[in-house]
Amino acid sequence: MNLALDLTSVLVMSALVVNVSGVLFIIGTLLRRDEGAGRIWALGFLAAMLTTLAYLIWAQSSDAWWAVAIGNGAFVAGTGCMWLGCRRFNGHRIDWPSIVVALATLGAAGSVFAAGPTGGDWAGALWLFLPLVVLAGAAAGECLRGELRSSRTAWALAAVFSVQSLFFLGRTIVYLTAGVDSALFQRAFGTVAASFVTVTLSIVAVVATSVLRASRAPMRGHFRPAGLGTARDGILAQDVFLAALADLSDRARRRSELVGVIAVRIDDLEQISTAFGSDVARTVTETWRAGVRRHAPSNSFVAEDGLSGLLVGGLMESPREARRQAGAIYRGLFDDLGTVGAGGDLGAVIPVVGVGVALSDTTGYDAEALSGVARGAARRAATSVDTSILVGEAEEDQAVSR
Repeated sequence: MNLALDLTSVLVMSALVVNVSGVLFIIGTLLRRDEGAGRIWALGFLAAMLTTLAYLIWAQSSDAWWAVAIGNGAFVAGTGCMWLGCRRFNGHRIDWPSIVVALATLGAAGSVFAAGPTGGDWAGALWLFLPLVVLAGAAAGECLRGELRSSRTAWALAAVFSVQSLFFLGRTIVYLTAGVDSALFQRAFGTVAASFVTVTLSIVAVVATSVLRASRAPMRGHFRPAGLGTARDGILAQDVFLAALADLSDRARRRSELVGVIAVRIDDLEQISTAFGSDVARTVTETWRAGVRRHAPSNSFVAEDGLSGLLVGGLMESPREARRQAGAIYRGLFDDLGTVGAGGDLGAVIPVVGVGVALSDTTGYDAEALSGVARGAARRAATSVDTSILVGEAEEDQAVSR
C-alpha cells in the first residue's frame, strides 16, 4: 500500500472533519451573536481549519515547505485561542495571554521559515510541540476553575485539552530521544496518528464548546447592551459598575462611610436548561435579573457578573443593614422565582441562589476587591447547606475570585 496515498487520505479525512466542525461552530456563533468566549473559540476553529488545509497542501507537494510554516503557526494559534476563550468565559484577563499566544504562533511559523526549503518536513518541530504542550495544558487547567468549573461539559473539554497536551508531550520526548525516523515515533506519534487524535478531539471539542456557548449566548443575545454600558433591563455592564463603584468608594473613604457590594448568584442555570428546556431557563434568567433590580435599594448600582451572577453596590448604613438588604433581595427573589413554571405541569422551577456580602470596613475601599469578596461569598453560599447568605472576608475570598 502506498504510504503517501495513506497519508493524503488521512489528512483529507482530518480536514473534512475539522472544517465541517469549524463551519458549524462559526455559523452557530454568528447566529447567536455571541460576543464573548464563543467568538474567540470560533477563531480557534478557523485556525484549525487553516491548519488542516495547509498540511493537505504540504502532503500534495514536496515543494510546498511554506505550507508547513502556515500549518504550524495556525495550529498553535488555534490551541491558544481555545485557551483565551476559556479565560474569557471565566471572566479572566486575556491581554497578556494574547501576547503569549501571538509570540508562540510567530515562533512556530518563523522557525520553519528560518529553516527554509532545506529544513525538511519536521523543521521547527520543537517550536510546534512545546507551545502546544503548554497552551493545551493551560486550557485544561482553565476549564477546571472559575465559571467553567461548575459545568460538567467543561470537564469534557478539560479532558480534550489534557489528552492533547499529553500527546504532544510524548511526541516531544520521543522526538528528542528516538528521532522522527524511529518506529515508535512513526507508529505512535507520526502525522497519521496525530491526525486521528485531531479528528477525535475536534469532535468532542466542538460539541463541548457549543454546549457551553449555548448556555451563555442566548442571554447575551437577549440582553444586548444599549448606550452608556446599560442593558435594556437597566443592568450595568461590569466595567461601568466597577468605575462607578470606584468613584463612590473614593468619596466614601474621605467621609468614613460604609460601602457594600452584594453578589447574587444562580448556580444551576445550565442544569435547568437541560432538564426543562431553554424557554424555562430564559424565564428563570429574566425573573432573576428583574427581581434583583426590583428588590435592591433604589440608590444602588446593579451590574452583570459573568454568566450567572449580578452585583449590587452602594452605601450602607451599617453591617447589620447590609445583611438586612441582602436578606430582602434573597427573600424577594425566592418569591419571584417561585412563580416560574408554577402554572404548568412542571411545578415551580426554583434555582439554587447564593448571596454574598462584602463591606469596606473589612475589605477596604477597592472596587475590584469588594466585588471579588462578595463573589466568593456568593459561590460558597450557593453550595452551603446552612445558609444562603454569607458575609465574606478579604483574605479568604480574594483568592477564590481570581
